This record gives sequence, C-alpha cells and structure tokens, in this order.
Amino acid sequence: MATTPSPDRRRTADEVNEEIRALWLGAGGRLRPDERLVYERLVTEWAEAEAKSSPTHAA
Repeated sequence: MATTPSPDRRRTADEVNEEIRALWLGAGGRLRPDERLVYERLVTEWAEAEAKSSPTHAA
C-alpha cells in the first residue's frame, strides 16, 4: 500500500494526501498501531511537501 518516493524525486502534497486518504479508507476509519506509524510518517511528509509548495517558502 505505502509507496516510498525515490531519493531524487519528492512527492507533492497532493500525492501524499492521496495515500493518506487511501490508508484511512482501507482501515475503515480506525488505524492499527502499524498503520498509525505509517500515517504519522505520511503526515510529516505531507507537511514538508506543503511547506515547500507554499508561495512564501524561500528555497
């Protein structure tokens, strides 16, 4: 289910959000402990991608 981006390509916030939604949908709205760890990693990745796509972000 979870995909790992290649080191040379970062996923967009939308791509990560799609995986978060799929995780929740597949879990029926209740995450097991192992799924919770995946969720936490995805949320961190999403936040980083969102910050980098923000127009106020300085590269």
